[in-house]
Amino acid sequence: MRLLLDTHVWIWAALSPDRIRPEVLEAMATSPDVFVSSVAAFEVAVKQALGKLDPDPVLLDPPSARSLVALEVRWAHAVEVGVLPFHHRDPFDRLLVAQARVEQLTIVTADPFIARYDVAILTP
Repeated sequence: MRLLLDTHVWIWAALSPDRIRPEVLEAMATSPDVFVSSVAAFEVAVKQALGKLDPDPVLLDPPSARSLVALEVRWAHAVEVGVLPFHHRDPFDRLLVAQARVEQLTIVTADPFIARYDVAILTP
């Protein structure tokens, strides 16, 4: 199973992995590919700048520093956002859904709105 971490799961994995179920941590450890989107880095940087998230340099380290794969936003991802129903208004999450659909990834998320999409989900 190839995984895409939602931003909150990426934060939990970096700062408080005890918030993630052991079987999901195991899936993350054994998956051939665990992706973190550049969208997540953008979301974290914005939240830190707005004071909604404490600055922590670990969160802006390249994903490879934690054995994760960076998933850059591609043209096909942006186009896919346009065909998604508006189950979710958050543009960051809509782009993550689009990336997961295009790349055939399972999103690791606790967000109930993402679960409304036709996309594979793994609940942390």
